[in-house]
Amino acid sequence: MASFVIEGGHRLQGNIVPQGAKNEALQIICATLLTSEEVKIYNIPDILDVNNLIQLLRDMGVTVQHIGVNAYSFKADNVNLDYLHCEDFLRRSASLRGSVMIVGPLVARFGMAVIPKPGGDKIGRRRLDTHFIGIQKLGADFTYYPEQQLYEITARELKGAYMLLDEASVTGTANILMAAVLAKGTTTIYNAACEPYLQQLSKMLNKMGAKISGIGSNLLTVEGVESLEGCSHTILPDMIEVGSFIGMAAMTGSDIRIKNVSYNDLGIIPDSFRRLGITLNQEGDDIHVPHHDYYEIETFIDGSIMTFADAPWPGLTPDLLSVFLVVATQAKGSVLIHQKMFESRLFFVDKLIDMGAQIILCDPHRAAVIGQGKSHTLRAATMVSPDIRAGIALLIAAMSADGISTIHNIDQIDRGYQDIDKRLNKLGARITRL
Repeated sequence: MASFVIEGGHRLQGNIVPQGAKNEALQIICATLLTSEEVKIYNIPDILDVNNLIQLLRDMGVTVQHIGVNAYSFKADNVNLDYLHCEDFLRRSASLRGSVMIVGPLVARFGMAVIPKPGGDKIGRRRLDTHFIGIQKLGADFTYYPEQQLYEITARELKGAYMLLDEASVTGTANILMAAVLAKGTTTIYNAACEPYLQQLSKMLNKMGAKISGIGSNLLTVEGVESLEGCSHTILPDMIEVGSFIGMAAMTGSDIRIKNVSYNDLGIIPDSFRRLGITLNQEGDDIHVPHHDYYEIETFIDGSIMTFADAPWPGLTPDLLSVFLVVATQAKGSVLIHQKMFESRLFFVDKLIDMGAQIILCDPHRAAVIGQGKSHTLRAATMVSPDIRAGIALLIAAMSADGISTIHNIDQIDRGYQDIDKRLNKLGARITRL
């Protein structure tokens, strides 16, 4: 199990470029299964989850070529469906939650798919009902084998249908959308997720010959087509990494410029950090975070305590609440962090309390943070990263802490952040990988 050793108290200085968006990459790579023609994808992040998905497609018979820095071509003209039943596929896909999004493309193009019950971060229940019910409405049959913990999906023919999703699931919408583009007739998806990742997927599918309208809204209309062609696609910068760098700069009193952030695709993330009292300036497509001696949390207009809660887009993404929580510990003022979607994602706060943060964990979904305004620096500690997003929050805490901290199980961080130690060390951090 790899670890980070972090010497806290060092300010960062310089420019940093965010990686490609992990969540978009997982969808886009799965979509290459929808055509036998070549698909070129650029700005793919070099991280564990994405690399594992690329290898999974290779093992399925997809021809994958590395065509440049963070760029690959995919050609799914000889997919080996028998591989889906072997032990190697079941083991690999079970450890990679993003692999569930191969179901839509495989059922749409080949009429069958097999997927084990997926794993991923231990952040609470992450049900697949939205995926499965939507694809069932298109005409697929699902069979669950509890002993093997796997699903087998078959369909003689997919037909367009109207559906109202029970939740605006990003991956669920993506899976249904990829199945619907090759279904006969018209599919209407209401309460669809509309995150920039979904917009990017929809635009790519349209370049391949799909007919999707309503992009960017929660009502998608899909006119099925017979087949799709190849295309080229560039992945957006990762908004979660952008947010992580903003919080990291403020908490360590650093002065950094985050380059090429695709500012217009960040939604309310910049303004949410401003409500924490953090100054950030948009300069072209860059964000400049100047040095902060302190930052003060706003209150609501009536004077009540500020609350940050996750919500479907264009609300605040749940993947950044861990960062907001840790950054608030060194702000002036108090804030309530309300994690609505996952009941285990706040369970890393005990580690921050051990470091000297003043946090009350009200219940599995809510934490009250009493900011100390940098008057009491966090203490160094030895910690274990429980998931990707908590891991980056703990890294930010350690970088601002007094002394030398150790974070174990950093494979979790590597799943979401490309060479994070090397990139931060270039800016002046002191992070050693063991």
